[in-house]
Amino acid sequence: MWREAKLAFTDSVAAVKCTVVPAHPWVYGLGQQTENGAYLSPVNAISYLAEKLAGTGGTADVVIMMVAGQTHDSFMNSLNQLVDVFPSPAFSQVKRLAQSAAELALEKMQIPAKYAAGLTDALPLSIPTSRTALAAAAVKKAQEEAAAVVDIGALKQQLDDFNQLRDSVLGDIAGGLEELQGKSARAWVFTASGDLATTLLDLVKGIPLQSAVYSAAMMLIGDNLDGIKGMIHDPEPNAGA
Repeated sequence: MWREAKLAFTDSVAAVKCTVVPAHPWVYGLGQQTENGAYLSPVNAISYLAEKLAGTGGTADVVIMMVAGQTHDSFMNSLNQLVDVFPSPAFSQVKRLAQSAAELALEKMQIPAKYAAGLTDALPLSIPTSRTALAAAAVKKAQEEAAAVVDIGALKQQLDDFNQLRDSVLGDIAGGLEELQGKSARAWVFTASGDLATTLLDLVKGIPLQSAVYSAAMMLIGDNLDGIKGMIHDPEPNAGA
């Protein structure tokens, strides 16, 4: 069934193997492309996903995440929060494309500026041959250092430095998980398990925000999506009462 829920990682996060099907305005033949932007309603997005799912038989877990909005700003606000918590390639791509489209529309409204005098900022020069030469030089230097006489004191210092670096990395990893668990986003979600024919009937019932003109969704299909379902936190029945 469809409902609005909070998405956030927990301690029980687990690896998931699944098929991913995105639905957004830049999917070929799906969205409506105009001079003012790209549009896709939730109804058309879910209909597209339903057609994809209809070609699959048997049983499976299905999870769909979707953000939608009546305005570009509200849509981008929801999308940015979702990408911050769940930066899947599909949603990250939509974010980049939507931002680029908005910037292009803004540029069309502005008068072209004069060419700026001066040079651009200096950047490292990197071409295949120079990278090869630099890599070879680094290997040669490493070989020369390895052939040098071993300094026991220096070696002990290096081991101490390594242990400190290891502890620092492990601390960063633990801190990164805590930081990630502190983030959350709201999105429309659909979850179902079992017979896909029944899932299809439920999928097209109660599609949210049907009048919205901006939407992006991602469907996950797999044998076991408990790792993803664990991110979905439904509101308490008495919340706000």
